[in-house]
Amino acid sequence: MQDKAKSYSNIRYGLNITGLAYNFILLFLSLRLGISQRIALILGDNFPSLLVLPLYLIIVSVLYFLFNFPLSFYQSYTLEHKFSLSSQRINDWWKDQFKSGIISYIISLLLFAAFYLILENFPYGWWLVISLIWIFFSVLLAKVMPVVIIPLFFKYKRLADEVLRERIILLAKKMNVKLIDCFEIDFSKKTLKANAAFVGVGNTRRVILADTLKNKYTHDEIEVILAHEFAHYKLKHLIKLIMLNSFVTLAVFYLIFNTNVYLLNFFGLPGLFDIAALPLIFIYFLVFSIITRPLEAFASRSFERSADLKALEVTKLKEAFVSTMNKLASQNLADRNPHPVIKFFFFDHPPIDERIKSAKSFSF
Repeated sequence: MQDKAKSYSNIRYGLNITGLAYNFILLFLSLRLGISQRIALILGDNFPSLLVLPLYLIIVSVLYFLFNFPLSFYQSYTLEHKFSLSSQRINDWWKDQFKSGIISYIISLLLFAAFYLILENFPYGWWLVISLIWIFFSVLLAKVMPVVIIPLFFKYKRLADEVLRERIILLAKKMNVKLIDCFEIDFSKKTLKANAAFVGVGNTRRVILADTLKNKYTHDEIEVILAHEFAHYKLKHLIKLIMLNSFVTLAVFYLIFNTNVYLLNFFGLPGLFDIAALPLIFIYFLVFSIITRPLEAFASRSFERSADLKALEVTKLKEAFVSTMNKLASQNLADRNPHPVIKFFFFDHPPIDERIKSAKSFSF
């Protein structure tokens, strides 16, 4: 089983690296070959100014999907079926791609419409204003995701197992965590991997259990998993991650503000106000995400370790924790002991073997 997990993981690492390089090349060539400029020019000459940005985003999104399709399809569909991790039918995969595309388009349109409006009205401080709006939008997205976005892809229903539901509610009270209710979703229609989450903000906060987890794990194991999720909330990990991501967002836009002239000249663009320069914004974020990924992964691993220890402290279910880790590793084909370089760049959770070792040495 571990050989299979290693093979699966190594392919995913390779695809991730290939995807980053491929996307950078696509964005670079779209500017260097004048493709973005030509699209913007044609739209500007033939349509009212209010329609240029929406139409540009539609054309670019379609082109990106077509150029990225072989890699995307292999990674999200072929590979998952090859390793018996997916039960999704091809028609459902296409439906999900369409829905994801629509959601991404709406979010992009709102953000970039705000970007150009701010760029016009705040020529010197735009980078700060747009960063704050970007951060606010991220928090808003976290609030609406459980009630708007997730139901577009999965069917919600109230957790039918009343014994388990009461146990989760008691655990939440014990950890002083407020939630509106517990739900299960039909994960098994898309994937055979297991998952659970504590999502939402304020009055949208809820527990979500995948049926692939609920039906295969004991109540003790599910309690440990959710104690870990509640610990993230109690230890304010979400707030800390938002702060970290906010810093990255501010840094990127500040960097764009101070260096965009050089790259605009290199690509022959008149300014950021030109819609043709949008791929340049994506290049900045792509390169910066590669640079900051190890830092973000390190912070995330630290948060995960803290949540593990808090879950053990609250539940005192050490054996259930160990069995849960072993089950998750087997069911999700996790790389239990990756190479340090792979861990440094790709792992936002400590490897399974590290988590088990830490749990076994934990003393109450």
